[in-house]
Amino acid sequence: MLSLDQLRAAAGSGEIDTVILAFTDMQGRLQGKRLSAEFFLDEVAAHGAEGCNYLLAVDVEMNTVAGYEMSSWERGYGDFVLRPDLSTLRRVPWLPATALLLADLTWFDGSPVVASPRQILQAQVARLAERGWVAIAGTELEFIVYRDSYEQAAAKGYRDLVPANLYNVDYSILGTSRIEPLLRRITGGMAGAGMYVESAKGECNLGQHEIAFRYADAVTTCDNHSIYKTGAKEIAAQESMALTFMAKPNLREGNSCHIHLSLRAAGAAPGPGGQPGTEGEPVLAGDGPHGLSRLGEHFLAGQLAAMRELTLLYAPNVNSYKRYVPGSFAPTAVRWGVDNRTCALRLVGRGRSLRVENRTPGGDVNPYLAIAAMIAAGLHGIDNELPLEAAFTGNAYADDGPKVPHTLRDALALWEGSTLAKQAFGQDVISHYANYARVELAAFDAAVTDWELHRGFERL
Repeated sequence: MLSLDQLRAAAGSGEIDTVILAFTDMQGRLQGKRLSAEFFLDEVAAHGAEGCNYLLAVDVEMNTVAGYEMSSWERGYGDFVLRPDLSTLRRVPWLPATALLLADLTWFDGSPVVASPRQILQAQVARLAERGWVAIAGTELEFIVYRDSYEQAAAKGYRDLVPANLYNVDYSILGTSRIEPLLRRITGGMAGAGMYVESAKGECNLGQHEIAFRYADAVTTCDNHSIYKTGAKEIAAQESMALTFMAKPNLREGNSCHIHLSLRAAGAAPGPGGQPGTEGEPVLAGDGPHGLSRLGEHFLAGQLAAMRELTLLYAPNVNSYKRYVPGSFAPTAVRWGVDNRTCALRLVGRGRSLRVENRTPGGDVNPYLAIAAMIAAGLHGIDNELPLEAAFTGNAYADDGPKVPHTLRDALALWEGSTLAKQAFGQDVISHYANYARVELAAFDAAVTDWELHRGFERL
């Protein structure tokens, strides 16, 4: 991590000449500008930079689409302001002479851009702060590595790609050794960018791996998640390889993003960059069943109660829903269990480390939105003192209770009809992300897929 004075010294010596100012868009991607270090220090650090407000109103292909209140042809596609969060300033070791920091989005009058994912999470964090609590989070992103470059993969139509491992390498030391040069570059780069790397391990799909990072306060975790996801792709490209975080790239196991969340009492010493301290007393842990406090029971009950209507924030794309297959380690049942990987919610740890693991999100998730949803759900459970159902034991795939929504269309209907979501996020956010889903559904409904061609070209 860098202070502004350290950046000024590094720029003066020629060690750093470029500063990336970025924010995370609806799709979870970093968007922004590369600035000369001199210009950043002279102007942008104090006053911010401008960017077209269509960056929160386009589809994944960057096409302008209708239906967004904040940004349209009728409104002229004006600018919003990228206001640097100097506590996120850091070196980017995998790019020469480069530093990076994240921005919050505001309008020119200083009011927040409420549809911005980082601001959506900050609003939920503020609700916790009113009660003297801090959210502690960790995300576990899986990805699949291919020996084809991104350009080669595109030229092949993303078919017949060569995975980095040709068999299941879950927990295999030999399997991770086969691509250790790439994994080492990624882990070393992220450590050099101020992240605490815990481990790397193989996963089940061919070429599938996971790199885990130490927990932090919720906003810092999401900041690191977004930088890591972009950086891992950049490093893979530099190695003439490709990796994907998409939820279900083939018929084998999909890429998950398990999210771990707990609450601590605020007031501990601030962490890096002035972020909230993470060492206060635990809120969810106590002397109740399974080590939960009464608040912990209500918090977990809220997760269950809100799971279906908030799934749009856990699974934002058409492809997200292809993960939910029985026996795939991706959940289908809206149940919770103690160290039970067949449930959507898994209670893990003990004492200070007790936490809920949400197994619903995939690798395509926007972490700010997902953790905001988990906080809102937990507060719903606490405020309404929801009772916690008994922990599920056995195989939740065989359960006949409530299920994770089957499609994006199902999740959209639940989202738009959710009173809880409206109360927690406001109608502007509800409408904005409902339009995101409608845009994706319209694009998918219009597509002619390989499945249709193979099934019908000759035989129909």
